[in-house]
Amino acid sequence: MANIDVLDLNGKKVGTLELAEEVFGGVNEDLLWEAVKHYRAAQRAGTHATKNKKLVSGSGKKLWKQKGTGRARVGSIRSPLWRHGGTVHGPQPRSYDYQFPRKKLLGALRSALAAKFADGKLTVVENFELGEAKAKVFRKALDTLGIEKTALLVDGSAENNNLHLSTRNLNGVELVNGNQVHPYHLLRYDTAVFTRPALEKLQNSLKANAPRRKAEVA
Repeated sequence: MANIDVLDLNGKKVGTLELAEEVFGGVNEDLLWEAVKHYRAAQRAGTHATKNKKLVSGSGKKLWKQKGTGRARVGSIRSPLWRHGGTVHGPQPRSYDYQFPRKKLLGALRSALAAKFADGKLTVVENFELGEAKAKVFRKALDTLGIEKTALLVDGSAENNNLHLSTRNLNGVELVNGNQVHPYHLLRYDTAVFTRPALEKLQNSLKANAPRRKAEVA
């Protein structure tokens, strides 16, 4: 399988990383669509609500007797048939999340990584070690790496406080941990920037869970 250059924050090549065929071998657009649909459904607030007959204001007293008036029978001013009455079968608070098979999610993640690599939008750096927490300095580093548009930064270390402080105010830049990468993140941002340890760990995990080919099974 192909190799990808590993750079430092100055844009200089410091090594190479071999990419696994099981992970970067192909793109399944159907899986990507399903994964993004599931992610966006889970993000919905679902707080919409309407008032039914028991929630709208108004007396519950029967307006007139049931028979003998010649008028249509009615039991309450809060009837859905009346103006300002309750809403029938209106939306109520709910969760739009649903179960999504883990194998499909991992397959979509492999496809998203393969798509980024095929488009030349995957960058690997040795690390994100910064001497100081300054957004201006890190923005200059991204420009040196040739990243002019939006970027997803994936770091394997959860204790890099300088990196967190340097990126939180940069527009179009999001920092996620290596175990939190989702296909939606990779498709949303123009360029994905991984540290070598983060990509190696993610690649090994996806490779271990990749479906075996028929020839291998036989």
